[in-house]
Amino acid sequence: MPSRASSSLSRRPTSIRPASKHPESLRPSSTRLKTPSISTPPRGQNRRAVESLQAQADSERFQVEAAYLALTANVAVAAITEAALRGQIDATNELINLNRKMLDILRKQLDTGYANRSDVAAQEAQLAQVEATLPPLRKALAFQRDLLAALSGSFPSEGPRETFRLADLQLPLDLPLSLPLQLVEQRPDVRAAEELLHSASAQIGVATANMLPNFTISANGGYINSALAGLINPANAFWLLAGNATQTLFDGGTLLHQRRAAAAAYDQAAWGYKATVIGAAQNVADVLRALQNDADALRAARAFERAAKISFDLARQQVETGNANVIFLLTAQGTYLQALIQVVQARAARLADTAALFQALGGGWWNRIEPPKEKVLNVGTGESFTLVDPNSL
Repeated sequence: MPSRASSSLSRRPTSIRPASKHPESLRPSSTRLKTPSISTPPRGQNRRAVESLQAQADSERFQVEAAYLALTANVAVAAITEAALRGQIDATNELINLNRKMLDILRKQLDTGYANRSDVAAQEAQLAQVEATLPPLRKALAFQRDLLAALSGSFPSEGPRETFRLADLQLPLDLPLSLPLQLVEQRPDVRAAEELLHSASAQIGVATANMLPNFTISANGGYINSALAGLINPANAFWLLAGNATQTLFDGGTLLHQRRAAAAAYDQAAWGYKATVIGAAQNVADVLRALQNDADALRAARAFERAAKISFDLARQQVETGNANVIFLLTAQGTYLQALIQVVQARAARLADTAALFQALGGGWWNRIEPPKEKVLNVGTGESFTLVDPNSL
């Protein structure tokens, strides 16, 4: 139940005389008025309301940054995956060529009597087995190219113009093993949660201000006279100043519970912010651990590849000279193929985890001069164009 109190001050013109009873004196009077009115809300109500809306707008902007960061990270991982698939295809083709050369040698030995038919059949089976692994890799590569085209906003028929290979992708010279927690402060998801907390804090101020009195000040001023000719005269000036104060006396506890609800929403936002920060710190820690183990895995895979290559070369030389069984060669071939694939996968995993580290640290969006350009799609033509903000011109 609102209660209202009011007061007023006034000044009347001194030159206005009481109207006579003569009909001619009852003609309309001339008046020139200015009527300003000022409504004064409780202290800080509008400021806190604008502050809350600005924080919500900033939160939405950081969510856009998070989506853009996720998109760029997905593009990077897709490119690394394409490079890894090309590396596996190249390794498989290399082993296929080696198997074909070995098959030609065994066939010549069969013609000269230095090998039997079972050895040639075993080598043919080994070659067919390695060749059978090639179509799935090519299919995965085609799917990956389609994914890259989709992530870049193109149709699969257009395809990405770039071709990615592991040899063209270089890691930074130094990758950290530990980082200060302050680096996660610039992550878009952390900043978005921070702005939501800011908005919830401002809503407490708005709810508090709603419980305070509301003041309204109005003023009237001008000139009044029965004749237009003498209207603008200091003696005909008048003014009226009035003030009103409105305060809710009884509302059944509505305003109090609205403030308590705002405080509870602030607590919820605070716990959400803490959960986001902890999740961000865990994400960075996981990526750093992955990078550390990726380096060890790549080192072990390259050692495995060197040992398998030596074993395969020795087995091939012994089979060519007739000093070893073909089973020994087949085992060495399978081991060497496995070693080549492991090296490619270890390199790709380290590159992907490096991209994940940049994503976990926020992607460096704060170093960008301007936000990403917003594009609009014309559904009828299928063409997209950059949206121009008229306020920025």
